[in-house]
Amino acid sequence: MPVRSGWLMPTGQTRQNTRITNIGATTPVNPLGVRSGVLPGTYDGKFRVGGLWMSSTGPMTATVYHGKAVVQGGTTDGAYPVALDEDITITFADGDPLNDRVDLVVVRVYDNDVDALGKFEAAIEIVKGTPAAAPVAPTAPARSLTLFTVKVKKGASAGTGGIDWAGGASTDLRTTTVSAGGILPVYNNAGVPGSYPGQYQDNDNAHFLQRWDGTLWVAYPKEIGGIAPSGTITTGSYTGQYRDYNGGQLQRWNGSTWVVYQPPVEVETTTSGATALANWSLVSFSGRRTKGGLCTITVTVTRSGAQVNADSAGNITDEPLCTLPAGWRPSMDFEASASDGFGDGGANITTGGQVNLRTWSSNGALAAGRNIRVSATYVL
Repeated sequence: MPVRSGWLMPTGQTRQNTRITNIGATTPVNPLGVRSGVLPGTYDGKFRVGGLWMSSTGPMTATVYHGKAVVQGGTTDGAYPVALDEDITITFADGDPLNDRVDLVVVRVYDNDVDALGKFEAAIEIVKGTPAAAPVAPTAPARSLTLFTVKVKKGASAGTGGIDWAGGASTDLRTTTVSAGGILPVYNNAGVPGSYPGQYQDNDNAHFLQRWDGTLWVAYPKEIGGIAPSGTITTGSYTGQYRDYNGGQLQRWNGSTWVVYQPPVEVETTTSGATALANWSLVSFSGRRTKGGLCTITVTVTRSGAQVNADSAGNITDEPLCTLPAGWRPSMDFEASASDGFGDGGANITTGGQVNLRTWSSNGALAAGRNIRVSATYVL
């Protein structure tokens, strides 16, 4: 018998049966039950699933090729390891005269201990569908794994050309299973819920590894805080998740929408390094600059020398106030504003860091003891 099942027959369990059905692959779906499915793998390693493949071999016939699978019975029945060690040909019944139908091709396990059908064996079977104007596939029998559906058109027979194999009459419904803890290669089962948080599957269609978080499958790069590649997600999974949008823009999920990410500005501050020049004393200095080179400074000095008067046009002889520390000076001469609360004027800051007061309020005075504050923002 080409279809073998391990530890199913009440007698006659051979060493060969035991060896060939040694699968060791059970993906759990609950504490007792496992996922029915075909074991993945092909001879050349180029495809996910090769076992129990089916192809047409005649107008009304097809061949199911060798492979291994697990078929879960009822929750307390356990899982049946099944192996087809020889290719097998199956024959479909002729089409109904009036309507199309859809048949199932399944691996089915008979276990008299639970189904009372009088036998202990596994088989490849065709489950014949009901002809209808809009046919649907029949329900798969208990203790079976669906492999394919096949549409049999009305009037189909060997004499009328048979099943429209070339027109896509068969649909591959095989699903995969692996050992507990193994990464499941998705094959017709991308939407099947996971069994436990931390389970993984390799989604070939979406092209990324996914982790079951207890509610849904989450792309693994997202789970570890990586940037989701462009085009892979539309809704964020958690606040603070990032994605590459449209191949170049970085976006952050804020809990309800994607927002263009603006990285925090790296800044440096100082309150030292400025020095007062003759006739002035330093009260305070503060500077703030970004990594990109934008700088804001405020320096306050007090007049310690004789009073300087401005004429009616606000003209004074340039009055050197102080020098800014290296690293906090503009890349080109810069005009800044100055004020002491009684008057105001314009100051010039040179690339060497010297601050010179150049104008003052009309008929105003730079009186001794008054604080003058100079503020500016420029590129370093």
